[in-house]
Amino acid sequence: MASAANLVNLERVSKSYGVRVLLDDVSLGVGQGERIGVVGRNGDGKTTLLRLVLGLEEPDTGRISRARGLLVGHLQQRDALADTHTVREAVLANRSDHEWAADPRTREVVEVLLAGVSLDRAVQGLSGGERRRCSLAALLLGHHDLLVLDEPTNHLDVEAVAWLADHLAKRPSALLVVTHDRWFLDAVCQQTWEVHDGTVDTYEGGYAAFVLAKAERQRQAAASEVRRQNLVRKELAWLRRGPPARTSKPKFRIDAANALIEDVPPPRDRLELQRFAAQRLGKDVLDVEDVDLVRGERTLLSHATWRLGPGDRVGIVGVNGAGKTSVLGLLSGELAPSAGRVRQGRTVALQHLTQHVDDLDPEARVLPTIESIRRVTRTADGEISASSMLERFGFTGDRLTARVGDLSGGERRRFQLLRLLLTEPNVLLLDEPTNDLDIETLNVLEDFLDGWPGTLVVVSHDRYFLERVTDEVRALLGDGQVSMLPRGVEQYLEHRAEALRREDEALRVQQAADTAAAADAASLPGAARPRAGSAQERAARKTIARIDRQLARIAEQQAELDTLLATHADDYERLAELSASLGDLAADRDRLESEWLEAAELLDD
Repeated sequence: MASAANLVNLERVSKSYGVRVLLDDVSLGVGQGERIGVVGRNGDGKTTLLRLVLGLEEPDTGRISRARGLLVGHLQQRDALADTHTVREAVLANRSDHEWAADPRTREVVEVLLAGVSLDRAVQGLSGGERRRCSLAALLLGHHDLLVLDEPTNHLDVEAVAWLADHLAKRPSALLVVTHDRWFLDAVCQQTWEVHDGTVDTYEGGYAAFVLAKAERQRQAAASEVRRQNLVRKELAWLRRGPPARTSKPKFRIDAANALIEDVPPPRDRLELQRFAAQRLGKDVLDVEDVDLVRGERTLLSHATWRLGPGDRVGIVGVNGAGKTSVLGLLSGELAPSAGRVRQGRTVALQHLTQHVDDLDPEARVLPTIESIRRVTRTADGEISASSMLERFGFTGDRLTARVGDLSGGERRRFQLLRLLLTEPNVLLLDEPTNDLDIETLNVLEDFLDGWPGTLVVVSHDRYFLERVTDEVRALLGDGQVSMLPRGVEQYLEHRAEALRREDEALRVQQAADTAAAADAASLPGAARPRAGSAQERAARKTIARIDRQLARIAEQQAELDTLLATHADDYERLAELSASLGDLAADRDRLESEWLEAAELLDD
């Protein structure tokens, strides 16, 4: 019998697709208030498990029971928003501003997730990231006994991910979440389920606890998979360097797990890698000298100077739209500076992983394509064949001979990344490399980068990956510089919180001044009324400020599309897509400019 505290119970559940068994005789339960993270390789059954819990699919055998009257909220990877609705209708059920703003919980969700998005804008014109934020906001504004989230951190920046983790940790709802964001798992989850080989193993704690417990289980079982063991050990060595709180909660023998890594060196020898990097690269790698970078009407960099040396490993953070992708384009030479210069060393062999996967030939086959680049690759463990390298990145069996066009989004990302690494670059620029990658593939990538003696620049919202593979964090803070943060992401979040606090304080001071001025004017004998009420003027100023931000973002997007138009000049299908996107942006710009003029008239009357 299911416990009275259980919301959902799976009893001896099995599920197959064709000859492939995803779940085999699995028994699990989700209790009230429990927060559970689900991990495993792409394709091993994580999403299927979620769909069974939700009742969207039925098991082949076994039984699934749910508490009576259970209210379940579901965030899918693809949103279900109606294009004909406005954001206000889709997220706020058409509530007016004074209605939703009066509730502190609703106001916080809207201000964080919908920052910069007009509530009266049509859903049809939103970008993929904006639609994702709208879906998440609509879900969090509801009241549920159980939240089931599939990759909730997609399209969120580091700041928004930190807010979401804190928000979910405070909610009374039970939580079942699939995510590759390991920092998020640590911050939110009390249990971890690992889906693999038709089974689901359960662990107490978040990701750090999961890694420690898994290593202990493998030690007790005398696991024979040497390479897998080494990956887990290196991950443990990394976790051991982290905050003590990471290892304070697991309910198992931590001493035994620590004994497993007693003689394991740090994940990488930074000085040794820099020595090798210096031999391959020489002293000069990339020098940004007194550079201005302007995109549309926005100045992203102003008199910025930055030197990247051999073996440097740098992460770049900043809010969405701060210009992180543009900075990578500047370093790669794809974008020219508006002033100043970017110098590249003579021995530099640079590769740039963008966020786009449309540069792959859909008719090409996986293994022949990789072998055409390099049949044998040198790694920290020695030479390895192309097929073995593909296996490390999750391509086995019929996937080795599959057409690239038949690969899933995650497989295409893995293939794109592997193809880039096999060219043996000595400078890597990675733009959101963790998109669509499962945790096991991330471990493989991190292991590869541990022994890679080159210069690395990473833009990522995956805080764990950023801290794991880089030694230095720099931020775009809106001051035109690439600022170094000695304390990394934590310092960046502190800076952003302080900046937002100062903005709020300045707004309160302005509002107080407006109120005082209105009172003084009203007290004068025969004084005329203010041309527009102070509340109306404040609303107009806020509208203008909001529209200015949106117009700046549109200008940046238009500049990026213009660059892509030049890049894909011979691809007529792609040109048509880009032209359509430019048309949508132009329509949004015209609408916003009309709103701006209407607000400005209120101040000029």
